[in-house]
Amino acid sequence: MAHNSAVRVSTMLKLSAAALALPALLGGCTSIKDRRGYIADPVLTGSIQPGLDNRESVRGTMGQPSFVSQFGPPVYYYVASTTEQRVFGQPDIAAHQVIKVAFDPSGTVSSVTYAGMDDVRDINPEGDKTPTLGRHRGFLQDLFGNIGAVGAAGQAPVGGPNGS
Repeated sequence: MAHNSAVRVSTMLKLSAAALALPALLGGCTSIKDRRGYIADPVLTGSIQPGLDNRESVRGTMGQPSFVSQFGPPVYYYVASTTEQRVFGQPDIAAHQVIKVAFDPSGTVSSVTYAGMDDVRDINPEGDKTPTLGRHRGFLQDLFGNIGAVGAAGQAPVGGPNGS
């Protein structure tokens, strides 16, 4: 009779341990959400009016842009992304939004455009090497290719870096 009660206690302990471990294991199946960048308020972004607002009023309403164009007419970009990541997985973009505020040369807003997930392009780099144009040299050519290319000691090489 003592043996049966010991087996029952052992079985109960195993079931209790399994019941406690199950939520911890299922908790590992959830995804981690991460939000980065500008948090857009539709009321504020909708209040920017082309022809009426200028750079200062846009900064006052929407805050500092994520980045500003370096070339061409001035443009403010407000960028936001939300990613989801499963345990031991790579993060995937769940949502992406870009608000582009363009200005004319006088600093007045000329347009406000919105871009989302439809405008995101998925690029796939080609392995660990980038194909380039030019000669394909082997190991020995790389190792010994410059022999004779440098002028003699005390003598300046003839021509420039491109051989001209």
